[in-house]
Amino acid sequence: MTVTVPSFPATAATGIAPDRFKQAFRRYPAGVVVVTADAGHGPVGFTATSLASLSLDPPLVSFGIGTTTSSWPHLERADTAVVNFLGAEQRSLATTFATSGIDRFAAPTGWRRLPQGEPVLDGVAGWLRLEIEQTVPAGDHRIVIARVVDSWLDEGRSPLLFHNGTYHTL
Repeated sequence: MTVTVPSFPATAATGIAPDRFKQAFRRYPAGVVVVTADAGHGPVGFTATSLASLSLDPPLVSFGIGTTTSSWPHLERADTAVVNFLGAEQRSLATTFATSGIDRFAAPTGWRRLPQGEPVLDGVAGWLRLEIEQTVPAGDHRIVIARVVDSWLDEGRSPLLFHNGTYHTL
């Protein structure tokens, strides 16, 4: 019996093309959060769809951040952060924190500080306060691993999702 092994394009050894990679993940729905932090130079934040739970004991989460983003230098120095879960009606907030070159915390963005000083967004469906434990280099990003030390949830809210380049709700 002869087995034919399929040939793969030359890019298989180094990975697929960036556009193809984006196409594949555009088809994968994800929840939308805004990660906020303040390392002593004012609040920063960015929209993310890479939040994942890592461990129950201890309670750990991870998320990715690009090293070329304006938020990375601040987050790199931060000891804590907040994951803000966006509700279905918060598309404009997701867009604001995904936009470069603007003051994301200026009006109409509503926010306050938690007792420990971290910025948290008003009206979100919930939040997790994190203590950053580790950052792991991963290509042009860093994977942030953090321990969840506090949380608040607004029960009954529908989440904001991102799929195929647009926001959706359940």
